[in-house]
Amino acid sequence: MAPEEVTPFETPKRVNVGRRVFIGLAALGAVGVLVGNKVQSFLGNAVGSGLGGLLPFGDRFRIYSITGTFPKIKTSDYRLKVSGLVQRPMTFTMADLQAMPVTSFVKTFQCVTGWKVPDVHWEGVQLSHILDTVGVQPGAVALSFESYDHADSESLTIDQAHLPDVIVAYRMLGAPVTTEHGGPVRLYVAPMFGYKSLKWLSAIRVVNQVQPGFWEYNGYPVNGWLDGTTGPTNPDPNLT
Repeated sequence: MAPEEVTPFETPKRVNVGRRVFIGLAALGAVGVLVGNKVQSFLGNAVGSGLGGLLPFGDRFRIYSITGTFPKIKTSDYRLKVSGLVQRPMTFTMADLQAMPVTSFVKTFQCVTGWKVPDVHWEGVQLSHILDTVGVQPGAVALSFESYDHADSESLTIDQAHLPDVIVAYRMLGAPVTTEHGGPVRLYVAPMFGYKSLKWLSAIRVVNQVQPGFWEYNGYPVNGWLDGTTGPTNPDPNLT
């Protein structure tokens, strides 16, 4: 692992899909078993690969991408940069991550639009261990996550990041994380809806305020708890 420079925060881009469209797609979950894959394919073509992959038809993953493509990163080339309010900014390779204590568990993956995949095996390193390795400075409040697709982003508070079932995952479904599933390394936030589990994780920045990610800037709650815990759904009144 090597020292890493701090990079500035970039505001996530908006897309031409607002809260009403997401709510409409989520409502389709109630009739998903009736319409089947043909409707999913039609809607995927109509509104784009990103949304088509979110529709809740059956217990299987919906593969999607904001950009319409998947970034392909060789395992040997993978790097995770950790910077911001830390004592020791670092860049981790896959070998570095795999040398850390391993955490594994089986959890259900739940999408905010209604579909879920039960009994998914996950394996990786606890995010809290990475934070302990770099050392979090006083005044740190949250984490901002970036993706190799240069489009998606996410956020967690420091307390959320220290939950035991929040991991930087390099294995799922009994195998290395595939490109389509966000590999070679992705974030997995077990207690929250799937949009919080950023794919193709490239960077973590420790910051002094919550910086909403891509989906939050496009209408999703900042806190996506599966158990319905209330929290700030929109920290900026200009975000709709």
